[in-house]
Amino acid sequence: MPSKIQKEISFTSEVRVRFAETDPLGIVWHGNYIQYFEDGREAFGRHHGISYLDQKEHNFSTPIVKSGCEHKLPLSYGDVATIKTTYVNSQAAKMIFKYEIYNPAGAVVCTGETVQVFVELGGELSLVLPEFFAEWKKKVGLLDE
Repeated sequence: MPSKIQKEISFTSEVRVRFAETDPLGIVWHGNYIQYFEDGREAFGRHHGISYLDQKEHNFSTPIVKSGCEHKLPLSYGDVATIKTTYVNSQAAKMIFKYEIYNPAGAVVCTGETVQVFVELGGELSLVLPEFFAEWKKKVGLLDE
């Protein structure tokens, strides 16, 4: 019987480019795209019920251990950027997110990825999928019952 497990789920959010995020030419400084990834990740988490606060309720945090970013076009002050945040399903005890950021015309301006691991609030790295996260994956169709 073929599995009906989804491979990934996404959420799309928006952010308006603030003046403080730009350089003297009025374009977004490259380091701010990582912040936009976080904005997208937080919106994804709130929408799908796996926010940082949800994780903390279960005595876990998920620090980023890897991030990458590829710039294609600039964003400018005042632009409203669309952030597509996609959770990539993995059997490992980690969270992998891919990002696509679009300008107001719909062109891709930046892509990237982050990897987060589960750490108990006391400081222990979890080498197995935490129970609350396995339950979340079942609920959203990423793990068989």
